[in-house]
Amino acid sequence: MPWNKENYPDSLKNFTAPVRNKAVEIANALLEEGYEEGRAIAIATSQAKEWGENHDQPVRRKED
Repeated sequence: MPWNKENYPDSLKNFTAPVRNKAVEIANALLEEGYEEGRAIAIATSQAKEWGENHDQPVRRKED
């Protein structure tokens, strides 16, 4: 199931929008390559965190 900005895995809900969107992009690409959902989410989460850190993006949303 491909994800988008409004519909994404619950595990990404605490990420900032740029990092979450990158994770969705990566996860969707992995799904197209045949990865199963759980594995795609895990890989995408790790790579998106790294992307955020390398682009000086805050990774997690601040608690209200």
